[in-house]
Amino acid sequence: MANFSIGLSGLNAAQTGLDVIGNNIANAATDGYHRQRVDLAPMTVGELGSGVDVAGVTRMIDTLLEGEMTRQDSSYGQVSQELSLLSTMETTFGEFAESGGLNATIDGFFDSLRTLAANPLERVSRNQTINSAQALTSEFRRLGSSLASMESEVVREAQTTVNSINALTLQIGELNGKIQVIEIGQSDANNLRDRRDHLIRELAGLAGVETQQRENGIVDVSIGGIPVVTASVVLNLAVGLQDGETLTVLAGGANGSPLYVEGGRIGALLTLKNELLSDIHGDLDTLAKAIVDGVNRTHVQGLGQEGSFRELSGWPLGTMDLTASGTSVTDGTFYVRVTNTATGEVQRHAVDVNVSGASPDTPASIAAKIDAIDGLNASIASSRLYIVADLGYTFDFIPAVLPEPTAQSFTAASVPTVSVSGFYTGDENHVFTFTVAGSGSVGNGNLRLDVADEHGNAVGTVNVGAGYAAGDAVELSNGLKIAVSTGALNADDSFQVEAFATTDTSGFLAAAGMNAFFSGSSASEMRVGSEVFDSPDRIATAFEGDLTDNHGALRLAAVRDEAMDSLSGMTPGEYYQRIVTDLGEQVSLKRARQENIEAMLQNLQKQRDDLSAVNINDEAAQLLVFEQMFQAAAKYLSGLQMTMTTLLDIV
Repeated sequence: MANFSIGLSGLNAAQTGLDVIGNNIANAATDGYHRQRVDLAPMTVGELGSGVDVAGVTRMIDTLLEGEMTRQDSSYGQVSQELSLLSTMETTFGEFAESGGLNATIDGFFDSLRTLAANPLERVSRNQTINSAQALTSEFRRLGSSLASMESEVVREAQTTVNSINALTLQIGELNGKIQVIEIGQSDANNLRDRRDHLIRELAGLAGVETQQRENGIVDVSIGGIPVVTASVVLNLAVGLQDGETLTVLAGGANGSPLYVEGGRIGALLTLKNELLSDIHGDLDTLAKAIVDGVNRTHVQGLGQEGSFRELSGWPLGTMDLTASGTSVTDGTFYVRVTNTATGEVQRHAVDVNVSGASPDTPASIAAKIDAIDGLNASIASSRLYIVADLGYTFDFIPAVLPEPTAQSFTAASVPTVSVSGFYTGDENHVFTFTVAGSGSVGNGNLRLDVADEHGNAVGTVNVGAGYAAGDAVELSNGLKIAVSTGALNADDSFQVEAFATTDTSGFLAAAGMNAFFSGSSASEMRVGSEVFDSPDRIATAFEGDLTDNHGALRLAAVRDEAMDSLSGMTPGEYYQRIVTDLGEQVSLKRARQENIEAMLQNLQKQRDDLSAVNINDEAAQLLVFEQMFQAAAKYLSGLQMTMTTLLDIV
């Protein structure tokens, strides 16, 4: 009977081998399938052999190799997602398109201001400036809206990805349970293992995973250090926005704990939303705000062809201290120039702004200080600053020097009249003191004026003695012009002249939106101010009272070349080039990394195929072996049957 057992074991082994080969051939094109091999071992009882034993069916798998492929799948999933969106952003900026993108519109706007500076009184140039400004703000809004849409799409994609992760972990948990049941029963669940391992690799493409092998074929899966599959128990994930901005993966549902996830598509989406895309969007908003602030700080100080204001209103400032509103207001002073239209008298009034003291100013307190100026009324309504001039008065903020000294001390009997004119070209505000050296009548002797700033630094001298014609204007190196009429001067007589490089050292007027050229504090909000858009004659080309100069237009055009603190000491053009360059570098780095990972995965896949892939030719050769083994075992049993029959007949 033992002989029959030997034959039957051979038939069983051959049949198992044929089944395994058939399974291999059937799954030759199945993604994630690992070739299987039947393991045969001789059975022995005593000294004689007792047939063949099917020791098991082995998957041809290299665990370390598979683990590395899973890690690389996570890296590839992340870098591919990042590259896709960054490439889209690069296309959105359009710097290589025929239109030239934002850089061209920035140049176009400031070029139009230079053209306007050359023709400050021409309406055509003013209209062109408005058109260029419209193009600039439209391009900023387009980019801002596109980036905002991308951020929203990233959030939606993250939700979809997490749903896919939850679906995969559920399937993995179910397969773990089935595998455990089968293998506890001493059977092989190789096909189920392949299905589960394939799902784990799919999961790795969505999130960085860690796996841990356990007995009975179970594999636990963790994401971000938190187990999401433990045997057949599954932990669901969710996504949310913390503080309305930071995209976060939550373990255990919408009210779960934040989970730090790297790798895979979800890792890419987190990086894109919270870092790459957020940084680029923030840089674009910073650039837009810098241009708005830079242009408005200059524009508020000038006047257009419509002249000084009868009334002026700004935009909402809020009701608390000025720094709480997110403005760039600092401690400083702004100056309001008030003109009596009946007498022509011009007075300049200082308004101090305090934002860092124990009792910082609010919009209401600033309005009260303006309201205290004769000829003006100021108030806050709907969080906006309103300034209205009394009948017979106008006001503005131009830096033009007053026609007369702000203070003087003359002791001679026949006092001359001092007239001030010109345009101050200095970089800082100063109070210049003109002190008489010598004594005598104007136009005679060694009479001169020594000029010094408020710190006592010598600035220059003006000859008003021999060779000077009374009433002639003498220009200083800083652009100021001084004219002294006939009369007498005594030594140490003096007078003072206030000269302004800016009439607002606090930044309050621009922050309040007074006489603003642009509005908005971000790229998607940036627009041309409605007053300027409706009336191009409001473009502040002039800094002097007669409105014929071009100093305002020149100062506006110079904003392009201004190194700004808010832009890390760069000009707007340089800052934008940094944004585009950084984006291009990110795209190049991601593309190079993607190519490297692709090459690595191809190499790993080749190693895997050499070990685990099904070779039809090899399987066909093995098929012949087991066919012959089956036939031989059958003949062996047939021979035994004939022998037993013959013996029985003899008996």
